[in-house]
Amino acid sequence: MGFDIIRFVGEVDEELLCPICTGVLQDPVQAPACEHAFCKGCILEWLLRQSTCPVDRLSVNVLQLRPVPRILKNLLNRLYIICENSSYGCQNVVKLDTLDSHLSECEYNPKRPFPCEQGCGLIIPKDEHKDHNCVKELRELVQKQQQKINEMHQDMATYRYEMTGIKDEMRILKGYVRALRVCNPSVRAVTDELERDEIERWSSSLPQARVTRWGGMISTPDEYLQNNIKQALIESGCPAHILDDLVKNCHERNWPSGLSSLETRQHNRRHYDRYNCKRIPGKQAVIVLPCDNIMVSDDMMSEPGLIMIFAHGIE
Repeated sequence: MGFDIIRFVGEVDEELLCPICTGVLQDPVQAPACEHAFCKGCILEWLLRQSTCPVDRLSVNVLQLRPVPRILKNLLNRLYIICENSSYGCQNVVKLDTLDSHLSECEYNPKRPFPCEQGCGLIIPKDEHKDHNCVKELRELVQKQQQKINEMHQDMATYRYEMTGIKDEMRILKGYVRALRVCNPSVRAVTDELERDEIERWSSSLPQARVTRWGGMISTPDEYLQNNIKQALIESGCPAHILDDLVKNCHERNWPSGLSSLETRQHNRRHYDRYNCKRIPGKQAVIVLPCDNIMVSDDMMSEPGLIMIFAHGIE
C-alpha cells in the first residue's frame, strides 16, 4: 500500500500516485509495455487475481515488472512527509528518502525498543512498557531457554548413540584390515600410508609449541598424570593406533638414547631446537616431530617418527 496523501506537505503530482490504492507510490515498480507505475505491494496483490494492467488492461505478469526510472524516484524522494508518529507527539517533517532512518530513531515511535527500567533488563517496545511484567517475562524466557537446552541434550544423546555405532563399525573394520595386513603385503603398504596420513592430519591440527627446558622433562610420570594426558590425547583426535605407544613411551625407561640423561640432552640441545613441537591442548606435554629439512636421528626419534614428552618448560 502507498503512503496516505494527506501526510504530505504541498502539492503531489498525479503521476506519483498509485492507480490501485491512490496513495503516493511506495517501493514503485512499472509495467513494461504501458509504463504505468504502481506500489509493488499493490500490483503483486492485483496480479494474483488477474494478469492485466489495472489501467489499460494490457497483459502483464510478475516476471515482467521492472524498477521505475530514476527521475520518478528522485521526484518521490524530494517530497516532504509528516512522521507517522505525529499522533504520539512527533512534529518532524522529513524528505521521503530519509523517512526510514528517522523512524528508526524517532523518540515518539511506540515500537522503538527500550530496555526495561524495572530491573529485568529485557529490550521491549516502548508502548509495551506499561503492561510489562518482569517476573512473567523472565519466567517465559527461562522456560524457552530450558526447552532449547532440553532439545540440545536430546540431540547430543542422539549424536553419542550414532558415534558409538560408528566407533563400533570402525573397530570391526580396523580388525578386518589388520587381519588382511598380516597376510597381504600390498594391503600392509596401503594401511601404513593411511596411518601416516592420519598422524599427519592430527599433528597439523595441534598448536605450535617450544620446549625451553629440555632438562625439565618429567622422567617418571605417575598414573594420574598419564591418564590425564591420555584423555587429552583422545579429545584432541589422536589416532588410536599410536595412542597407547605415545603414553607408554613418555616414561624415561622407553626414551630414545638421545634423551636418556641430562648430559645427553644438554649435548644434543642444538639438534632438538630444530624439531617441530606440537602442544597437547591445555597440558604440559608436546608431540615432537622431525622437520622435513633435517636428518631424523635414531637417538632422538622413535620408529613412528614422533615421540611425546612431559616437561615443565613449554611455551
